[in-house]
Amino acid sequence: MDNQHLLELALKSGAEAAEVYRSKSLSRPVFFEANRLKQLESLASEGVALRVWKNNQPGLAVAYGDGSPAELVQRAISISQLNAPETIDLTHPNNFIYPNLGELVPVEKLLEMAKEAIALVREVYPEVLCTAQWECEEETTHLSNTNGLDICYTDTTLGCFMAVEWIRGDDFLSIADGQTQRHTLNPRKLAQQLLQRLDWANLNAEPIRGKVPVLITGKAADLLWDTVQLALSGKQVAQKSSPWSDRLGEQVTSPNLTISQQPNTGPYSCPFDDEGIPTQMLFLISEGKLEEFYTDKKTAQNLGKTTTGNGFRPDLSSYPSPGLVNFLVDTGSQTLSELIKELDEGIIIDQVLGGAGSMSGDFSVNIDLGYRVRRGEVIGRIKDTMVAGNVYQALKNLVTIGGDAEWNGATYSPSLIIESLSITG
Repeated sequence: MDNQHLLELALKSGAEAAEVYRSKSLSRPVFFEANRLKQLESLASEGVALRVWKNNQPGLAVAYGDGSPAELVQRAISISQLNAPETIDLTHPNNFIYPNLGELVPVEKLLEMAKEAIALVREVYPEVLCTAQWECEEETTHLSNTNGLDICYTDTTLGCFMAVEWIRGDDFLSIADGQTQRHTLNPRKLAQQLLQRLDWANLNAEPIRGKVPVLITGKAADLLWDTVQLALSGKQVAQKSSPWSDRLGEQVTSPNLTISQQPNTGPYSCPFDDEGIPTQMLFLISEGKLEEFYTDKKTAQNLGKTTTGNGFRPDLSSYPSPGLVNFLVDTGSQTLSELIKELDEGIIIDQVLGGAGSMSGDFSVNIDLGYRVRRGEVIGRIKDTMVAGNVYQALKNLVTIGGDAEWNGATYSPSLIIESLSITG
């Protein structure tokens, strides 16, 4: 069931236009549990989404694995009869196979790296239990349409996740961290990050109450960035639900903050979106000023603009909608240790429970892993503590941005210091 055959069948069945989106992946995860190898897997999947327009009415049908092309076409056409007509806007002809991104790493190498990271942690803390997943995933995206578009790229990424559990009587501690890269992972660096957190957690400390300075590490910073990404979406702007809808060119955050999309950078780089439009570099916020929103075709049309090449499918059964390729926060120069020394009295937030971004920007979440700082030194772990505030206000009170940026999903964020957030028991 190749793309061109599906397109031909769709036209023969009465569709005026059609588009085929195919996603194929092969993953080789290695799992460790309680310090020991638990299992090796090889997971393969393939899915195809066919979108047709008959009488200008769109219909979308999805198939996984082997299936009947004729049945898929008929399902898409049947669904189209239930939808209102729309303007057909297929991407212009382009026939190109993009170079492969990344390279495959054998399972033996993944095993070696996982064992090294676990051994380094347990050499210092032999009583802890380590859970880990190390993975090499190859994914191919192939997009074709009846307008002559036929483009494809293969993306190979390496990822690791490791959690450390430490039980001391009634005190249970869980620390997690990970990496995502193109060509190699660094087990030694991952182990060092986990060991640093274990050292800080050796003692428990009473948290400060009230409004205090807060250092948010890069892996916890989604507490802020999830909301920012929502506010920058052209879809939210078109619906007038973003508080930044009418503020292009205005100062919306501290001048310390610059945010961009760089589609050719890092492990989540991507040459084109799911509508076949080449991705591009976007400066979204520059030194605190709002510069751009990201859009797909439909949203851009509603706004009277040209798409920024950010039309992505949340899954095969969904139509494209605005989504970011990469979300990069410009870094400063200070290390995490140097940022900590800036705090006289404050806390570090390293993991939170919950906190998915809301458009209002208000949040109140439990601190899953946090530490108290006194006179520039970490004095212990804090427990049973919540942090509350508003994302937009917090970013206006952004004091310092670190130089320790790491990938957390498709977000590249450093640690940062917020002037004050509310801390409660």
